[in-house]
Amino acid sequence: MKKKLKFCLLAFVVSTTLPAFGQEQPAKPAVSVADAKAKSDTEQEKKAAEWVASLILNDAEKENRLTRVVATHLKAVRDWHNAHPFSTVPAGINPVTGNPLSELDRQLIADSAMPETVHQNLMSGLQKDLDKNQVAAILDKYTVGKVAFTMKGYRAIVPNLTEKEEATLLGFMEQAREQAVDYKSIKEISAIFEIYKTKSEQYLNANGRNWREMYNNYTAILKAQKAAGKK
Repeated sequence: MKKKLKFCLLAFVVSTTLPAFGQEQPAKPAVSVADAKAKSDTEQEKKAAEWVASLILNDAEKENRLTRVVATHLKAVRDWHNAHPFSTVPAGINPVTGNPLSELDRQLIADSAMPETVHQNLMSGLQKDLDKNQVAAILDKYTVGKVAFTMKGYRAIVPNLTEKEEATLLGFMEQAREQAVDYKSIKEISAIFEIYKTKSEQYLNANGRNWREMYNNYTAILKAQKAAGKK
């Protein structure tokens, strides 16, 4: 009787579960290109609004105007980047180093061909309503504060940094920041800053400093502090 009962229970379980496994699950509706773009547009507009709001302008008309300027630029950078993948640039070598172009190199080349008017429209739109420091604050949002972060590093690495040296290095970083806003990914933004970091190191070396020596001394101090249990 017990065996018969177990058999009946087993048959019931099999009969109720097998169809569930065999039944095809409903496919998730495909997201159309138009829907994906609309979602991305909303995200860019939200980002632009947040960046402008951080300035606390207390002027709704001006904020709306600036938000449109920034959102338009963000969308243009995205659209150009998406329409020009690295594969649109032929593989080759870096003419300076002779090394093969990486995918990042090729993407930078592709994105750098974006019409200059995209950048010009951003800068003229910002400068119309903002002062120099406010424009810098918006550009810092694009580049996640890399100017301040890099300058902090230079002040720590270069002993007795002079006013002229600091002004020159800051000038390089500000150039990097303005150029980098036209690139979509953080990897590309970092690569643009690396170009100007190299210029900075070359400047220091050409003016009586030894960048490698200073950097090695700085890292040695950090290692010693860590070994001593200091933060």
